[in-house]
Amino acid sequence: MDAVNDFLVEVAGVVWGPFLLIPLLLGTGLLLTIRLRGLQFRKLGPALKLGLITRNDPGASVGDISQYQALTTALAATVGVGNIAGVATAIYLGGPGALFWMWVTGLVGMASKYSEAFLGVKYRKTDAKGEMSGGPQYYLARAIPNKFGLVLSLVFAVFAVLASFGIGNMTQANTVATQLDGTFGVPTWMSGAVMMVLAGAVLLGGIKSIGRVTAGFVPAMIVLYVGAGILVLAVNFGEIPSALGLVFTDAFTGTAATGGFIGSVFMAAMRYGVARGIFSNESGMGSAAIAAAAARTTHPVRQGLVSMTQTFIDTIIVVTFTGMVIITTGAWTSGEQGAAMTSTAFSDGLGGEWGSWIVAISVVFFAFSTILGWSYYGERCVERLVGRGGVVPYRAIFVLVVFIGATTELEVVWNFSDVMNGLMALPNLIGLVILSGMIARETKAYLDRDPYLLGEPPAAREPDKA
Repeated sequence: MDAVNDFLVEVAGVVWGPFLLIPLLLGTGLLLTIRLRGLQFRKLGPALKLGLITRNDPGASVGDISQYQALTTALAATVGVGNIAGVATAIYLGGPGALFWMWVTGLVGMASKYSEAFLGVKYRKTDAKGEMSGGPQYYLARAIPNKFGLVLSLVFAVFAVLASFGIGNMTQANTVATQLDGTFGVPTWMSGAVMMVLAGAVLLGGIKSIGRVTAGFVPAMIVLYVGAGILVLAVNFGEIPSALGLVFTDAFTGTAATGGFIGSVFMAAMRYGVARGIFSNESGMGSAAIAAAAARTTHPVRQGLVSMTQTFIDTIIVVTFTGMVIITTGAWTSGEQGAAMTSTAFSDGLGGEWGSWIVAISVVFFAFSTILGWSYYGERCVERLVGRGGVVPYRAIFVLVVFIGATTELEVVWNFSDVMNGLMALPNLIGLVILSGMIARETKAYLDRDPYLLGEPPAAREPDKA
């Protein structure tokens, strides 16, 4: 296993290195930001209103779940271990400057997330059971009508299925089990068994069941965690200016938490910030487009706007609170890593064990919701590869792997997840670059005539249907 782990570390270094995924990820987001004329900044307000307040697109009839449920399902998949353990790991390896690069990844990633969701709805199809199915595994083949597009779509589907067992399953289950064992003394096998049973119960109902569950507890878990973060920052208010200074200066110099050479150069801060940023918000990976494709919406643009708020909530809100709590409390120099560092930060900031309890509870909800969201991503890609008949076997295997992940040492799986995340993002990012012109044209044409997004009452004019 040591040889396998060393190999995966080498591959991850290439995939996430300065000559492949980092420039492609940031470059694609920047290209889309320019071509969409800063859509994520211009339309953030209407997008948040449409997703969080309106929730149901007026006049929409095609789709399996509401826009709000599609948003919470995508949030469930993204607001997970990456927001707690991933941020801490990035800061440990790359220093406080890694948080800056997570912000950059999130801001330009909002344009990528919008584009993915737009394409997911535009090119979705109805499967054999009458449910909507879409995402890069479909739109890459349908929007790029040649063998190259077909290859990209199939490559994405294969790596997404593999990634679902890593980023979306074993790493999440293991973090929950480890956290509950360390904080409350709960045996890992017991945590694994409970998660396995609960996941199985929800997944039997498919996307509609997942949508109902995530719509209920995803907002609550985010409010609980962010509320605790606000308390810590209020207590350490005087440290905020110096913490922000560290974030911006170390973004271009790099300072490892251990004071060694791991993060002693600027590239470490960038690499780990971007890598953990995409691990957290998944912008550019194409995964959220799968949930967006199931939404009831009158036009792809509207769901694209709702979906891009997911990256804003994940990175600009939740990740920021985690990073600032870690830096302002000084926990980033504690020598701990992952969720343990975040627990120390909240405990120190709130002055007692209940800080670590909040982190432990948040880990449980964040990680379990990610398991639910990624199970849907994986089954949609299985459906693309082998048909509807592969969905039930996939669900059964996925649920069993939850227990395995909770009870197994997972250094190899973490590195495997990094590699799979990168490899599934590559075909999607290539497709987004090729299709960027079409996305920009159709987006502009629609926004020019949609009264709701221009600030007029929705009843003034019914938007064109997708």
